[in-house]
Amino acid sequence: MKRNYTYYFNSLVSIILLINFILFTSCTQRNRSQVEIPDEENSKIAISEKLNTLTPREIQEGWKLLFDGKTTEEWKSAASDIFPETGWETKNGTLTILGTGGGSIVTRQTFSDFDLKLEFRLTKGANSGIKYVVKYYPAKDGKSSPLGLEYQLLDDENHPDADVHQTHTHASLYDLIIATNRKINPPGEWNKARIVVQGNHIEHWLNGVKVVEYERGSEKFHKLVANSKYKNYENFGEHKEGYILLQDHGNKVSFRNIKIREL
Repeated sequence: MKRNYTYYFNSLVSIILLINFILFTSCTQRNRSQVEIPDEENSKIAISEKLNTLTPREIQEGWKLLFDGKTTEEWKSAASDIFPETGWETKNGTLTILGTGGGSIVTRQTFSDFDLKLEFRLTKGANSGIKYVVKYYPAKDGKSSPLGLEYQLLDDENHPDADVHQTHTHASLYDLIIATNRKINPPGEWNKARIVVQGNHIEHWLNGVKVVEYERGSEKFHKLVANSKYKNYENFGEHKEGYILLQDHGNKVSFRNIKIREL
């Protein structure tokens, strides 16, 4: 009987040890899965959470940061050669128009064919814009005025301009073409904008969906300009290259992850 008791006891101990080993292995694998990224898609998601940086693939494709989250070296005031001393703020990885009269800013470099992408966050009732292929035209006060094709940024739900002019609505080609098929995140949340300029072919994208597409220089484009506020500006929107401008329209708007690739 003593021999049988010892046999059963040893068997029980072996079973307990086996169960503990299985539980330990399972727990280890589970913890590891929480830390490691098992596939390429999850890897992209994890990398994208790093603000104002370029992924290895973006670097290989020739993307360049226009804002690193801290400095504004790539930008200057649209009215001078220095960055505005007031009215703009860099904080927590965002570049923000405070809406206190700092004025619009433009890139120090001009661009021709490019792919531009960025994230923006509107406040309630905000009005702003991303202008591209910007040139300086003579103004009535003797100074020059920066004008260009504009990706409109507007809180359609709370700004009266959206009800008066459909071509002034969010993501539209301002005063020329109405954006369609839009999926807009509300004020306080981030949205993704993308502008592609390749020759005369231009596209506006909003949160991964193409919302505007047109050919500048075409007969249709000329008719649109002739019926717009830009009709008196020679060759409006048809310059081969120009600046990119972030518009200060007196409202608070934030930007981050501003990246560009020359095509």
